[in-house]
Amino acid sequence: MKKVVVYTKNNCMQCKMTKRFLSENGVEFEERNINLHPEYIGELKGRGFQAVPVVQFSEDDAIAGFRPDLLKKLAI
Repeated sequence: MKKVVVYTKNNCMQCKMTKRFLSENGVEFEERNINLHPEYIGELKGRGFQAVPVVQFSEDDAIAGFRPDLLKKLAI
């Protein structure tokens, strides 16, 4: 199975929905909270992201925002 990393922040409804969706669909993931670890902000900005959630599922591929249509493909 692919390693899935979810970048989140506190009090983010889309982040909560993304994590819930992944959990309910059996996708294991590592959460990286930018409030707890601000060093992740530079990492995300360096890859062109301006907001969370960001779901990284390969070296080059990521999903920005809560996108159940795309997240569903990770559950397969």
